[in-house]
Amino acid sequence: MDNRKYLFTSESVSEGHPDKIADQVSDAVLDACLAGDPMSRVACETFTTTGMVLVGGEITTKSIVDYQEVIRGVVKRIGYDKPEYGLDYDSMAILNTIHSQSPDISQGVSGVGLKEFEGQQGAGDQGMMFGFACNETAELMPAPIKYAHEILEYAAEIRKTGKLTWLRPDSKSQVTIEYDGYKPIRIDTVVVSHQHDENIGYEELKNDIISKIIKPVLEPTGLLTKDTKYFVNPTGRFVIGGPHGDSGLTGRKIIVDTYGGMGRHGGGAFSGKDPTKVDRSAAYMARYVAKNVVAAGLCDRCEVQLAYAIGVPFPVSVMVETFKTAKVPEQKIEEAVKKVFDLTPGGIIKTLDLRKPIFEKTASYGHFGRKGFSWENIDKVPELQKEAGK
Repeated sequence: MDNRKYLFTSESVSEGHPDKIADQVSDAVLDACLAGDPMSRVACETFTTTGMVLVGGEITTKSIVDYQEVIRGVVKRIGYDKPEYGLDYDSMAILNTIHSQSPDISQGVSGVGLKEFEGQQGAGDQGMMFGFACNETAELMPAPIKYAHEILEYAAEIRKTGKLTWLRPDSKSQVTIEYDGYKPIRIDTVVVSHQHDENIGYEELKNDIISKIIKPVLEPTGLLTKDTKYFVNPTGRFVIGGPHGDSGLTGRKIIVDTYGGMGRHGGGAFSGKDPTKVDRSAAYMARYVAKNVVAAGLCDRCEVQLAYAIGVPFPVSVMVETFKTAKVPEQKIEEAVKKVFDLTPGGIIKTLDLRKPIFEKTASYGHFGRKGFSWENIDKVPELQKEAGK
């Protein structure tokens, strides 16, 4: 990237968005399985529409899971607790079509497939996964997606604490930032569409969202200017929302879940998948690798691609891209990554401690750039610096 100026935009959606309801339900089911059986195999898909949540997929677990309690608990925590919202945790219908995992898949993951891989945990599927990190924010995340998430996370806090009583659960945000090369220099445009009660006037709604939600989040960045544009509920009305306005499905917000379009995506969704599914675990590992590489000062931006074959207990490829920001030769960084990190499917699960019920909280406001997750640790910095000769 040369030093030209350009605009880059990322969006986020709230925990009350129908697709995010589905993601959270799928991950809550996963957590319930892992809580009683850390070796559970879970692939849980969720669909939601007016007054109804359907779960299906393949689950093999020793846990006794009360699906009704788990699913209603998620919907209640999000805030769908009134019939007029079109989804009410107490009265909604729940359909369950879950069955067990295919034994053909299971044998490859369990190390009882091909003789050459006997006793080794194989990948749960083929595919490529990407991880990304950059030094434009303290969390080593791209600024547009970070700020889009923060706006909605703060809006949810305002709603749940009753500071703005007319807010409803469904919302979306979008942040456009002007860059000079790879440096964010100003916020050009902010879009927020937030579901609301019928009894709020548009001007009051717009002023409250700008003054009580957007600005408290974005002013500390120093990137707001007098020319920043704000579009709040641009249709003028957003009363009907959530699953009553649009149906929701697990895995429909994969760019929101990751880097907001900055950095590539392998295409595999995360929610509802246990850690033997490399779609999830290897994407987390790729983020862990990329973040440590940037934190080590080896480059300013880093993208890592990992790829796997089903049943095979090691990656078929590892690639590191630094976008011409490397401080040492890229080949050295790539070699250091292979030495420092255990990129086998089993090694990923062990390194990141992924057999715990931690996943529901990943399913809204992004899987990356947040505190409390093992893949956000930067504990490999000294080893990387040593191996790369920095």
